[in-house]
Amino acid sequence: MMQFKTKTLKNTSILFTFFLASLGAINAQETKIDGVAVVIGKNIVLDSDIDKFKQEVEQRSEGKITISNCEMLEDLMEQKLLAHHAVIDSVVVTQSDIDSKVARSIAYFTNEYGSEEKVVKAYGFNDIEDLKKELERVQKENLLIEKEQQKITQDIDVTPEEIRVYFKGLADKEELPEIPAEVEIAQLVLKAEPTKEEIERIINKLNEIKKQVEGGASFKLKAIINSDDPSAAQNSGNMGVITKETGFVKEFKEVAFSLEEGQISEPFKSPFGYHIVLLNKIRGNGRDVSHILMQPEISDAKLNETKEAIEKIVKDVKDATITFEEAVKEYSEEEETKNNGGLLINPYTQETTFELTRMAPDLFGRISELNKSDLSDVFYDETREGEKMYKVILLKDKTETHTADLVEDYVRMQQFALAKKKEETIAKWTKEKIQETYIKLGSDYKDCTFEKDWKKENK
Repeated sequence: MMQFKTKTLKNTSILFTFFLASLGAINAQETKIDGVAVVIGKNIVLDSDIDKFKQEVEQRSEGKITISNCEMLEDLMEQKLLAHHAVIDSVVVTQSDIDSKVARSIAYFTNEYGSEEKVVKAYGFNDIEDLKKELERVQKENLLIEKEQQKITQDIDVTPEEIRVYFKGLADKEELPEIPAEVEIAQLVLKAEPTKEEIERIINKLNEIKKQVEGGASFKLKAIINSDDPSAAQNSGNMGVITKETGFVKEFKEVAFSLEEGQISEPFKSPFGYHIVLLNKIRGNGRDVSHILMQPEISDAKLNETKEAIEKIVKDVKDATITFEEAVKEYSEEEETKNNGGLLINPYTQETTFELTRMAPDLFGRISELNKSDLSDVFYDETREGEKMYKVILLKDKTETHTADLVEDYVRMQQFALAKKKEETIAKWTKEKIQETYIKLGSDYKDCTFEKDWKKENK
């Protein structure tokens, strides 16, 4: 079996570990002045960073990786060196890149902890918006590192012979990796939509509130009483200052930036429901806004109707009067998967496969006992935006846990061999860049033995 080594972090989880530990350190209360472990160009690593990253590595590896302070510092120095030279090389990181990373991170953490509120509490933030701001900062540096790595390795490739030699080397050392059980899944989704009458009721109610506030009523009080935003009781509907780059939905930002100070919007729809927005103050490029959110109610009768409809579709699939893919194309109401047979994309790898044991617990429970081509039971689901729906999952493919095989796992071995070659290229780049970069080690780390010449002793 493959032995876990410190250096497995380089091409697998170091950025993610770097990211998690950064969050963990954000609101830590220091009992003493934090020391500077090293300065790399204009970037620094603190003593507390090393402790946090070490702890995160060991926790996420479930104790299979142990790492010294000096080893952790060297990993961090390599990341800071990459970030430093990304700026020198004018690497471009767009806001859309950052927003995408932040959204994926929020999705990951929500799956890990069960809700956004639990994520916020776990990492010591005031609210989800504070967390998103910090995610933007951390993910911007991660993107700089990733793009600098891509720039360095963009011309690297591996031949079939290099893959064979790489695999044989692992086999000879009895270090072939264990390939975890993986699944490929597709889903069909029917949404339970509110009636036209219910939507009209919500819009009329928001118009009535708008009229009352314009007549002198308190917007804050109306928000506390009427808003379906779970934070309204604490913030009286105030969303703080938002900018066009803030991670709010497009519909909300478009309305907020169309208003004059003191103006209340007409009711409008977003993925979360129906809103009215009050522009409290224009603050430079930002807008200080408050809102009231109301979500249309969906009756039990409508939910039952949706469930019965999807159960009929499932029966037709099982009776072979229609294929699952045809049913998805004709009936599914999930736009992201409707035109690809319902196939789900892993948001962390952008591949169609999911490691079975790393899936969200509720999803794991629905498919873990299924065999290839089996359908799950019909089940109810609800998004954080409040959309209600019924789903059925098809297990399209499933592989069991096994030791890597060159033929069966050729694509994966190709990826491993390529990653190793890229790692070697980055190591060579690092060795060269160390000599031309300002590096100042703290006194506590001058006795460390590093793999690379961070002390610049070998001129």
